[in-house]
Amino acid sequence: MPLITDTGFAPDDAITLTPLDALPEAGEGVALDLPLDADTEAVAAYFNRLDLIVIPFPNFGDGRGFSLAKRLRSLGYRGRLRATGHLIPDQYAFARFCGFDEVQITDEQAERQPENQWTSATRALPPFLRRRVSGWV
Repeated sequence: MPLITDTGFAPDDAITLTPLDALPEAGEGVALDLPLDADTEAVAAYFNRLDLIVIPFPNFGDGRGFSLAKRLRSLGYRGRLRATGHLIPDQYAFARFCGFDEVQITDEQAERQPENQWTSATRALPPFLRRRVSGWV
């Protein structure tokens, strides 16, 4: 499953996701699989332990993930945010605007929406988003 960043497709990093109800009491470097109905205020208490939060998009018409990403950034989350699931290249700029660092799609989606479609969407990013790596303020 390819990851899409501002530079194009990257290989899947095969991260093991931890469900919200199984977050460890201590430790760092956790990759959280965050459900769309999560209480973001409760998740904020774990920000210092999280390296990655993955937010699902069950279909390309479901925008709850965009709102969730904006809320996490407004609460101070500075780590990586990944959108995963049914996104299309036209949604990439908005995903970045909402705070996502990357998008993950299936191999089948990548066949239908090849890398050149995603890199075209990347070129449509406003300059301030193209310069920003992960330092959300």
